[in-house]
Amino acid sequence: MELHDIWFVIIATLWVGYFFLEGFDFGIGVLSGTLARDRAERRVLINTIGPVWDGNEVWLLSAGGATFAAFPDWYATLFSGFYLPLLLILVALIVRGVAFEYRAKRSSESWQRNWERAIFWCSLVVAFLWGLAFANIVRGVPIDADHEMTGGLTDLLGPYALLGGLATLLLFTFHGAVFAALKTTGDIRLRARRAAGGLGIATAVVAGACLLWTQGDSGNVRSLAAVAVAVAALAAALAANAAGREGWAFIFSGLLVVATVATLFLALFPDVMPSSTDPAWSLTVENAASAPYTLKIMTWCAVLATPVVVLYQGWTYWVFRKRVGTQHIAP
Repeated sequence: MELHDIWFVIIATLWVGYFFLEGFDFGIGVLSGTLARDRAERRVLINTIGPVWDGNEVWLLSAGGATFAAFPDWYATLFSGFYLPLLLILVALIVRGVAFEYRAKRSSESWQRNWERAIFWCSLVVAFLWGLAFANIVRGVPIDADHEMTGGLTDLLGPYALLGGLATLLLFTFHGAVFAALKTTGDIRLRARRAAGGLGIATAVVAGACLLWTQGDSGNVRSLAAVAVAVAALAAALAANAAGREGWAFIFSGLLVVATVATLFLALFPDVMPSSTDPAWSLTVENAASAPYTLKIMTWCAVLATPVVVLYQGWTYWVFRKRVGTQHIAP
């Protein structure tokens, strides 16, 4: 396997890790505006991810940095062609982060409620836009012989892309509901479990349609196994959730996220950005990659740094592993 193939796998792994961890963050953000009945319950939900949400975003920064260094042509075409959606994602992530930090700075009801609304809307928008972006990347966009995207915003809003956005929104909200049931106590825990059941069924319909569409378009045998894993993981997550086995439900909902993202990258390979204008103009892992020496240096950096990041983040989750309930919320 060539170094550029290895770095495609590494970048795919970083995105899998990001969506596995940040996926339930987005889900909790959406549920804070739909599942929670009052201020105390919103605080409970937000506190389940309070110690870890910023650490989860390290995976996004790593994925972006790795793409910039390993596949500069992919990075340039992606960020120029997807400028508006990626800008909206960036702004929403910034506002969401500020909302987490500033929400409790004042005791005013309107102050706190407005920041809580920002968490809800920014989580919803980002969860939708990530699906929209990746659906376009996998399906292909107009790229010319100079590897520049020639289409406009309307080219990114096709039926498949919109379905992909709705699929990730439902998938992350389902993942977040399972996480909420795992991390909370009392009535909100029971309601999160019930919500997970309904969201799981909706996810099965929408995400299932999106994955089947992806598989039908790509005809890629490699991604077929990932689709099968996703179907089995969703069924197992729903069964574990119905039985009250919240730990297993979270493991299987996480596996569902992993298999779904893996399906997209397996369907994409060996392209990194297909051209819908002419397949010969597509960006591939070979023609979009950096020089072998650059990839070799990056590989050594990844080997040294990755275990430290994973161990530290694992330790953080272990420290904050206990459940949270309204009885833990100060007046």
